[in-house]
Amino acid sequence: MSEESADDHRPSSPLVLRVRQILNSCSKLIEGGDSHQSENSVSELVNFLETISDAALSDPDNVDAQNNALEVLLEIHGYLCSPSSDQEVIDALSLVLPKTVAKFACVSDRCLEIADSVIDRFIAMCNPRDMLSILCEALSKMIKASAYVAPLLSGLSKVFLSIQRRHFEQVKVAVPVIVSVLKVISSEPEDGDTEIDGLFDRAVGIANSIHEVCTKLEGIVNEKLRALLGLYVLQIMALVSVSMFYKQSSCHQLVSRLSCFYPYCSISYFGLMTGSDVDKMTNIVTGEDEDDYMSCLSYVKHGASLSVIWGNVLDGVAQAANEDLTAVKDELRSNQTERWQAVGMLKHIYSFVNLPWELKKHAIDFLLCITDENISQKCDEHIDFSSYMPSLFAALQAIKMVIMYAPDTVLRKLSFDAFKRLLADIPTSQRFDILKALITNSDSSSMIAILIDLVKGEMYMENRKRISTGNNEAQQTGNKECPNPFCWNASVLELVEFVLRPPQGGPPSLPEHGDAVLSALNLYRFVLITESTGKTNYTGVLSKENLQKAYNEWLLPLRTLVTGIMAENGNDCDQLAFDAVCTLNPVELVLYRCIELVEEKLK
Repeated sequence: MSEESADDHRPSSPLVLRVRQILNSCSKLIEGGDSHQSENSVSELVNFLETISDAALSDPDNVDAQNNALEVLLEIHGYLCSPSSDQEVIDALSLVLPKTVAKFACVSDRCLEIADSVIDRFIAMCNPRDMLSILCEALSKMIKASAYVAPLLSGLSKVFLSIQRRHFEQVKVAVPVIVSVLKVISSEPEDGDTEIDGLFDRAVGIANSIHEVCTKLEGIVNEKLRALLGLYVLQIMALVSVSMFYKQSSCHQLVSRLSCFYPYCSISYFGLMTGSDVDKMTNIVTGEDEDDYMSCLSYVKHGASLSVIWGNVLDGVAQAANEDLTAVKDELRSNQTERWQAVGMLKHIYSFVNLPWELKKHAIDFLLCITDENISQKCDEHIDFSSYMPSLFAALQAIKMVIMYAPDTVLRKLSFDAFKRLLADIPTSQRFDILKALITNSDSSSMIAILIDLVKGEMYMENRKRISTGNNEAQQTGNKECPNPFCWNASVLELVEFVLRPPQGGPPSLPEHGDAVLSALNLYRFVLITESTGKTNYTGVLSKENLQKAYNEWLLPLRTLVTGIMAENGNDCDQLAFDAVCTLNPVELVLYRCIELVEEKLK
């Protein structure tokens, strides 16, 4: 015997009697054609039901309130299932009750079960296109609780199967609503919300429904809906990675289930890693005039690269996607432009603030895997780099943030190795410009110091190469111009000036920027000594004008500042004063050496 039938043999509570009374009143008024009074009666029903659900939700430990909620919910369900219920009445109730009933789902698991049944009943009895709009509107209410959203998501998965025409258009309207509410709930879960895994299970159920609809369609409509399914799955993959990572068993199952859709959607790991499959699906779904549509699917590129990372670290995921990951990695290793495209996709992981650090580590490992330690020797200097520059710069910026903020030393070291590998993969002709842009766009003194040291390393290697080749032509003709002035040019002095005489004016702030100042001074000293020793002047550092500028505008003001700070803190026993002196000691030593060198050249 069902619970509803069993309840018929027990005395009804006053609350149930009141619900029954309002329902009967609604029925009579609607059947009688009194639209104004019927609307008032329906509103009365909604208000009464919300009073019951609010009472139960405001006091989760109140068993009586929970039982009251269950009883009135069962009464609603029983009314909808009654053969005597009028279709016109059900249509009127369908406009408002799904949203109201969904709130009851937050009370208990049993209420969630009955809420599912109520919404299923509306879907079975009412126009699917109307129910699609009603459920989307209910989702848009944005109550941040998984249980509230759950029956609405399941309802949409059933509505999709009931729609008879214009399938792509109908699903396309619903997807932004679905992914928006999932994004909010997964990024800002309510305290005590333990149903997030069940919510994503229902999100995968929606993907199953879209897939089932696709199999019944042909031609361009099938192609469009398959592309939309692919984008939806990638978005869900990203959200699962963010919010479910620490529930490893559930997360791994969801990742595998989502990966199973890729073969049907013609999605390959190679296409995901280079971004070509994402672009193709986006073009199919949006056409030429609907770029704004993708704002709701803002994580598809994150999901694309994460899909490959999951396939690389989890057993069975690549098999679920029907992929050979070894072949994908080999192809990326062997083709520089495709590797750059992959870096452009991986940057979405590195810059994804909410993503667990462990996943970022896996993405760093993947980058190290597809880049060769000696890759700089294999660069094709004739490739048109300009179109890739913004993406590679953004990737380096993202990796830089991992280096700065990763919580453990291992990840910071791996990230720095990946950073250097990626720099080495960039043609020499563009590498210095990239480094310069990274330096001038950094606020961290320590990071600026690291980047300047990399510049110095590039200059050192270029100088060694030039010396080893002999540069006979320059010796014979007396031409002191560097044949390939990639690093050895006036831009180096601009970098030194950026640190020693910041754009905002005045000497740098010390000791806060001590690391950057020390590196800039070391770079200046290196350039000055190297140019003097080699009897060259590629950078212009030895020109009288530049020597005087460095002396008067960089070094002397800096000496005044350093001397003052050292005098002020030298006899102070305070820890901050001690730290300031320790920071400035090496700065002072290199600064005075630079001053000596410049004074010698100015004699």
